[in-house]
Amino acid sequence: MAGMRPKTLIIRAAGTNCDRELAHAFELAGALTQTIHLNELIREPGWVEQAEIIGFPGGFSYGDDIAAGRIFANRLRRRLLEPLRAAVARGTPIIGICNGFQVLVKLGLLPDPDAAGQSATLADNVNGRFIDRWVRVEAPESRCVWTRGLGKFELPIAHGEGRFVPASDDLLKRWTDAGQIALRYAPDDNPNGSTADIAGVCDASGLVLGLMPHPERYTHLTNHPQWTRRQAAGQFVPPAGLGFFVNAVKHVRAAAAAKAEPAVAAQ
Repeated sequence: MAGMRPKTLIIRAAGTNCDRELAHAFELAGALTQTIHLNELIREPGWVEQAEIIGFPGGFSYGDDIAAGRIFANRLRRRLLEPLRAAVARGTPIIGICNGFQVLVKLGLLPDPDAAGQSATLADNVNGRFIDRWVRVEAPESRCVWTRGLGKFELPIAHGEGRFVPASDDLLKRWTDAGQIALRYAPDDNPNGSTADIAGVCDASGLVLGLMPHPERYTHLTNHPQWTRRQAAGQFVPPAGLGFFVNAVKHVRAAAAAKAEPAVAAQ
């Protein structure tokens, strides 16, 4: 299964603008991608059943009317929530980046899909402004399949509603104890006032990740604003964003190989 190219479904809607970058990141990592508009997916939900990885890209779906990601999430809830839950149950990794994170939280797939209703939100940045810059982050030990072994690195952000706020302190403690905090801002580089410096969370399975920073925008060395300075200094800093997608592809390949082993042994 080493050469397997997982079928990856990227779901876009009106206002999505990072779907091509997300597709490029997955393809660099070894996946095959298909980008489908939400309207088409509602007509043909079988795309979800066929997907081995699912991605919700960033952007400003439906103009961020009402609240960022709210309309996208409501449309999914009415027509595609159960197929998405079934995808997680069969082991499909799902990622939501920026607007995609907002969608997954408001849909209820993150951080606690078993909670009654929405268990967290992504509120306005504490400074009340849109923020577009690079930040320092860290992937702590967690159950998330997307962030394994990534450590400390930098990623770009671009959002106006990125402040992670849990519904209660008890829920936050439960997610922390369960290893669901997948990404944190450096304590002195929290750009939006997120509770506990949280930049990304996963569900209890570790398969579903939502994060505000954009890993798909740092898949080449030249994406970093200091790449020429680093090159002149002889420094090699690998593009940390690519690691998220490599991890997901590796996970799917390993799961496929594990399923194939009993069949081979039975022959």
